Amino acid sequence: MKKKLVILSGAGISKESGIDTFRDKDGMWKKHDAMKLASIEGWNEDPQAVLDFYNARRRQLHEVQPNKAHQLLAELEDWYDVSIITQNVDDLHERAGSSHVIHLHGELAKVCSSIDKEKPDCIETRPLDKDIHLGDKAMDGSQLRPYIVWFGEPVPNMKAAMNTAFEADIFVVIGTSLLVSPANTLTACSGASHNIIIDPGEVDVPEGFLHIKETATIGMEMLFHSLLKSVNYR
Repeated sequence: MKKKLVILSGAGISKESGIDTFRDKDGMWKKHDAMKLASIEGWNEDPQAVLDFYNARRRQLHEVQPNKAHQLLAELEDWYDVSIITQNVDDLHERAGSSHVIHLHGELAKVCSSIDKEKPDCIETRPLDKDIHLGDKAMDGSQLRPYIVWFGEPVPNMKAAMNTAFEADIFVVIGTSLLVSPANTLTACSGASHNIIIDPGEVDVPEGFLHIKETATIGMEMLFHSLLKSVNYR
């Protein structure tokens, strides 16, 4: 029986693919007003500005590829039962081949109703090179909006993420500052006997976590080989 490996990933893993982060010293929220571009109040005030921001991010995603860290996580499915909980709205985990990904903050490749974001028949995948325009309608006749969890909105997949973290044998945090709530509470939900955080910065390491102070790609290469040795020694 495969051991349960649960990953909590953040912007740091996608940064190495060329995707801008939000909270770094040169991140997007240093250049833009988050409440104007990532809140329901901002959407109601200026939907065109919000659409322009996410259209640009979607086009950027079309131009980048999964990196070695994404690929190694997908490869680990050969030996482990891997579940990925991601704060990222990109699709790089899926494009690398990971088969079980829980998105906490939505998905950039999807659009939805502006009346009921979680209405199943109003959520659709959007080609990454196709913008959303004012006047584009969801199936319920409302304006299409990005399928993103904005500030102040509930996180629909949080319960599933908590349950997944609790089931972990090994819990790994990659590329997140653990400053964003409620995602940062997942470390306390871990039921794992081995807890690891991979981040090159000075982070507030949760109690009981081993800190691998490397970038996502280097740290994942180190962890990958360690996990394979563990399988071979069973």
